[in-house]
Amino acid sequence: MRISVVGGGVIGLSCAYRLVEAGHDVTVLTAAAPGETTSAVAGGVLFPPLAANSARVDRWTAASVREYRSLGAPGVRTARGTYLVPREASVPSWAFSMPDLDHEPGRLAFTTAVVDTPVYLAWLADRVAALGARTEYRTVARLGDLDADLVVNAAGLGGGRLAGDSTVVPVGGQVVHLADPGLTEWIVDGSSPVLRHVIPHGRHVVCGGTQEPGRDSVEPDPGVTADIVRRCRELVPELADAPVLGAKVGLRPFRPEVRLDREGDVIHCYGHGGAGITLAWGCAADVLALVVS
Repeated sequence: MRISVVGGGVIGLSCAYRLVEAGHDVTVLTAAAPGETTSAVAGGVLFPPLAANSARVDRWTAASVREYRSLGAPGVRTARGTYLVPREASVPSWAFSMPDLDHEPGRLAFTTAVVDTPVYLAWLADRVAALGARTEYRTVARLGDLDADLVVNAAGLGGGRLAGDSTVVPVGGQVVHLADPGLTEWIVDGSSPVLRHVIPHGRHVVCGGTQEPGRDSVEPDPGVTADIVRRCRELVPELADAPVLGAKVGLRPFRPEVRLDREGDVIHCYGHGGAGITLAWGCAADVLALVVS
């Protein structure tokens, strides 16, 4: 079957991988190279938002963690870390699939996959190409214009526009890269109104972050950069003297819930918010299942 996958971020590339692996004739249509997508800005620690309790999110998360652990891909490793949450929060159902889960009020600790997203995405794009998929760098205006037997709409923020879905909104996220002083564990602080995370990747640490609904600019704000650095150094004092390497902004494609369904000859897979890296492989398996349903 000739399948066009619209979107070259982690969702689109993961879907393309599964589809071409299954023997389909796949073309990836993307306006940006992997390193220029929103996926490349992500901190890369695998777990969904605290409130994302649903059977399919649990299943997608568990499937993705298993896949990342078995891939042997560059930029991917497993690491233990801590997720600080409000003390009154219950343990989310997805957490029970995480290895070595240890929990108490206000704190979850577990081992999960950690992904250096630019490195991993470059590898994934190369693997998709090696399996036989083609890539065309262009903007898609209408899904109905594509010459394919089936279209997968995995265009992230553009996925809503292509589907006529106004519930998809951009939520800006700015991160700062600091030199890694040798950190071995990640930490995410979701217990305060402003999210903080420190995710080490060997050469650099991704520090964040922000949640800015409606933001449309990917130009880093120097004042926000300084605030992120201050907050993350308070969280992890070992970063006190770590040089600032740069800042990045991504526009996360938020939706009340992920859309993954088939509508005629189009399979929609968009609206993953900031959890695209976490849900990618689980969603790709469901997309493949919809092709043959």
